[in-house]
Amino acid sequence: MPALLRNILAVIAGLIVGGLVNWGFLLLNGVFFPLPEGTDMGDPEQMKPVIASMPAMAWLGVFAAHLGQAFVGGWVAARLGASRPVLLAMIVGVLSLVGGVANAIMLATPAWTWIEMPLYLLVAWLAGRMVQGGRGGEQ
Repeated sequence: MPALLRNILAVIAGLIVGGLVNWGFLLLNGVFFPLPEGTDMGDPEQMKPVIASMPAMAWLGVFAAHLGQAFVGGWVAARLGASRPVLLAMIVGVLSLVGGVANAIMLATPAWTWIEMPLYLLVAWLAGRMVQGGRGGEQ
């Protein structure tokens, strides 16, 4: 398989696996902090008041979901790619960040939650560096 195709497929796999990690953490968070009965998570207008009333501890689960997505997704992309593991991980991190920013704007999250946004890139970079180090520093 050509390296470029393998790298593209690795990023797609990283996005899918990262999305599943995000989803899993959010489901787990919902066990501890359930949404009000009848809330449609797909409806931003229904979610805005829920988000505004979330306790601070519930945000830890949300942050773990988002950062887990960037880290695990970045690691998967870096691990499966043919070359440039840090770059592949960072592509997943940037796309996760774009999704996080869009989500934060759409759902009008509290201003203090934006502190997590740069961390998407940090954890994706760390995942890529872990894989790169395991490959003997391959660029």
